[in-house]
Amino acid sequence: MTTPLYHPPVKRSVEIAGHKTSISLEPLFWDMLRAVAEEQDVPINAIVARIDAERIQAETPPGLASAIRVWLVSREKP
Repeated sequence: MTTPLYHPPVKRSVEIAGHKTSISLEPLFWDMLRAVAEEQDVPINAIVARIDAERIQAETPPGLASAIRVWLVSREKP
């Protein structure tokens, strides 16, 4: 059974640079993040760390969950 499209955010723990943090994302975004990690053959934590490093360099850095959502929907397809 698949998760319904409209579902409240789900909180999960990730580790970035040795520190654990919780991120709340809708299941759709967790699925997208998992797919990218599998496609690139790296852990989800590595993808999240990459996004975090990019977002903190922004002129007005968004929250991490927002940055993940934006990164996922804006990434170019191969």
